Amino acid sequence: MADALHEPQLALHVEDLTVSYQNKPVLWDIDLDLPPGVMAAVVGPNGAGKTSLIKAILELIPSLAGHVRILGKPYRQQRGRVGYVPQRSAVDWEFPTTALDVVTMGLYGRLGWLRRPGRREREEAMQALEQVAMADFAHRQISQLSGGQQQRVFLARALVQQAEVYFLDEPMAGVDATTERAIVNILGELRDAGKTIIVVHHDLQTVRTYFDWLVLLNVGVVAQGPVSEVYTAANLRRAYGGQVALLEGNGMPADKPTPPDPQRDQTGDVF
Repeated sequence: MADALHEPQLALHVEDLTVSYQNKPVLWDIDLDLPPGVMAAVVGPNGAGKTSLIKAILELIPSLAGHVRILGKPYRQQRGRVGYVPQRSAVDWEFPTTALDVVTMGLYGRLGWLRRPGRREREEAMQALEQVAMADFAHRQISQLSGGQQQRVFLARALVQQAEVYFLDEPMAGVDATTERAIVNILGELRDAGKTIIVVHHDLQTVRTYFDWLVLLNVGVVAQGPVSEVYTAANLRRAYGGQVALLEGNGMPADKPTPPDPQRDQTGDVF
């Protein structure tokens, strides 16, 4: 599907991307092509480089080689069209600010840091909080919110940017079932509106339910494409290697049986 598209038509194009920490490659020769309007999961074992991939795409960490195009242009030219929700553990939740202030910060890219947000911007931020069912907590200090509530606030901050491509790093990690369903529903609505959603995800059981596109990663790209084609036992074994035993009964599809060969009888002898 992606092969038929040209780079300017792709939501995300990554070519030959390599990232190293202390001379150890954490991403090697990554090639990715994501069409617009998909909800994509980035899945792989611990240490596969999933978070590093998102950070390298968004130029939050340096890369040794390769290039990235978002909607046909380098990221630095497309910042206003990109929304990002980092891992919750990467945020200083003790910083003295309210939920409304956090969401309003999502508008600074549009306003510039010298212009203060006004009533219109506050209204936009409140609407985003309403969208994630957090309007009643607008003036609550973020340190006083639960983990699921904090994640909803950061999702609202991304929503208020009105981006076209969204990157989310494990948004469902450590949240309750109600919050997870709410996040998935919101992301699905964005996808249905033509946005592209790219999510680092950890739960194999929900991949086929939540997503329509899949990137299997383990330092390199193991497989990518529609979930219906990529989510196979063979690909999961290639991605997870020695950890594959842990996946049995945990969302791993069964191998398809090999159809009988009419040239052989049940003993394997050729007629």
